[in-house]
Amino acid sequence: MNEFTGSAASQADFIWKNAEDLWGDFKHTDFGKIILPFTLLRRLECALEPTREAVREAHDAFKDADVEL
Repeated sequence: MNEFTGSAASQADFIWKNAEDLWGDFKHTDFGKIILPFTLLRRLECALEPTREAVREAHDAFKDADVEL
């Protein structure tokens, strides 16, 4: 996925344009229940991006270890 870089106003316009495209697919009352979880997942993905490779390497190193979490 391409990173969207730009001013806050252009980012807001981008988000609202996409939100308006989805209005027809969902009831207005259900929109928040559907969009907010995906927004949270995307935010977590962005926040964890700097450590993604290190976490994958650690997982590969310990995935066969008999460690109970």
